[in-house]
Amino acid sequence: MNQQKIGDVSLPSRALLAPMAGVSDRAYRELCVRMGAGYCVSEMVSSKALSFGSKKSEELMDISARERPCGIQIFGDDPSCMAEAAVSAMKHSPDIIDINMGCPAPKISGNGSGSALMRDPKLCGRITAEVVRSVDVPVTVKLRKGWDDSSVNAVEVAKICEQAGASAITVHGRTRQQYYKPPVDYEIIRRVKQSVSVPVIANGDIDSAKKAKQVLDFTGADFVMIGRASLGDPWIFSQINSYLSDPSVPLFVPSLEEKLDTMVAHVAKMVEYKGEYTALRQARKLVAGYFKGIRGAAALRNDAGRIETMDDLIRLKNKALGAI
Repeated sequence: MNQQKIGDVSLPSRALLAPMAGVSDRAYRELCVRMGAGYCVSEMVSSKALSFGSKKSEELMDISARERPCGIQIFGDDPSCMAEAAVSAMKHSPDIIDINMGCPAPKISGNGSGSALMRDPKLCGRITAEVVRSVDVPVTVKLRKGWDDSSVNAVEVAKICEQAGASAITVHGRTRQQYYKPPVDYEIIRRVKQSVSVPVIANGDIDSAKKAKQVLDFTGADFVMIGRASLGDPWIFSQINSYLSDPSVPLFVPSLEEKLDTMVAHVAKMVEYKGEYTALRQARKLVAGYFKGIRGAAALRNDAGRIETMDDLIRLKNKALGAI
């Protein structure tokens, strides 16, 4: 496929992995890049926590050679603090710095960060400008449609961020008040694409290769960003790449055994990076995703909520295979 760029960073495919708190850690990013994701982004990192020397925040920014190109996403509401966070992030050699202006979670937006920034477009511009001035890699921003239906301002904020130096804009087609409830407004993404000259990344409920092409065709966006649809199905990236290249070629669909072997390898890599105790507890919701659509899935997901060791995971895998 033809490579496209964000700034001077070449992305080998148009299907990108979205940053997801508690999900898109180093192990997951490596898996998705191996499966065809053209770019990935770290879990969001608090600029304030970095200013206080948070070890956990530093660990979130670890990037390996197997997940590039990779960006680090930072959040906060103070331009100078965000600039300092971006400088701190550069110690981990990210390819891109991404600014979170879209997180709807109350603990983020309730403190003036994430999607709350969209209520102050000028602040969005100041934060973008400060971060752009502080680093020598492309800076991108991730927006929502707006705060609520009475303040749909993604186009305005996108233009301000572009003028402040942003190299690409990601738009999630929902307001903050919608959270993740349907519907997704792809028209707002199309309007943003028509209003800026930098690449635009479409985000929100893109859950299949066919849907990815429909969204790209409708919005004119340069890339699609996949989040929750990749849980338990990292093959979605290679499927999108294949479908965009030639829709007539049948899409690869893994067997149940391959899915579960991938699940075990995924969690094993988490254990390597974090230790068994932490990794297995964090993996519970990820493991549940691999059982989506198979017979006995509800009981298997329930069991997944109690795994504590790799041995538990292997037993659960064997139980799932026996349930075919």
